[in-house]
Formats: sequence, C-alpha cells, structure tokens
Amino acid sequence: MASIEFVAPQLLVDDLSVSIAWYEQELGFRTEFVYEGFYAALSRGGATLHLKCAPKNLADRRHRSEGGHLDAFFEVKGVEELHAEFRERSANRVGDLAERPWGARDFTVEDLDGYRLCFSESTTP
Repeated sequence: MASIEFVAPQLLVDDLSVSIAWYEQELGFRTEFVYEGFYAALSRGGATLHLKCAPKNLADRRHRSEGGHLDAFFEVKGVEELHAEFRERSANRVGDLAERPWGARDFTVEDLDGYRLCFSESTTP
C-alpha cells in the first residue's frame, strides 16, 4: 500500500539569506541545502521547511494574517521548554503558550515574512 513519507511546506520569502539566518538564529533550524541562491531547506528535529525567494500574494498574506490562519503546524514534545527557548531568542514574534479545548498546549511564531507557525503538544494520553 502506498504511503506518504515526508512533507515540507514551502514558504515564499523576500530575501532568502535573511530568512535562513532568522530561522537558524531565532528558531534553531539548521540549513540542509541552498540551491542557486533562491531555494533552501531547513530542519529541526523531524521537521523541515522549504524556503523559496519569490513574490508572495500580498492579498493572501493579509487574509491569512487578519484571520489568524496558520501556515505550518509542528507537533512537538516539550512545548514549554521550546516556548521559553523561542521567547529568549525572539520574544517579539512569539505568542503566549495556551491550553486549547481540543487537548493541546501551543503557541504561534510569526516569521519575518508574516508566516504563522504553530508549535503544539498534545495534553491527552
């Protein structure tokens, strides 16, 4: 039977080198590769993001931001420690840690290009 083995959201960024540096310094991601100066893969633990230097649809970005919509969801272990780490590195872009009625504790981070990333840990056994 067929299975899906990997997923990597692709985020369009204004400046690839600036975005790579931000993800490394602020969120502790590691660069896996950079291709011809316009495309890169970054990872941390079992999570991977692809970044592509290309124009964004500004109306879509505005809609997603105003609606509080997520661009990527990361399931994590140790959400409190991760939240504290991110706050120490990038406090102005890290939301509050909160209990959710669906059995999770999570927080969001907004990157330099306005993408909203949710880091969540299940609180149900």
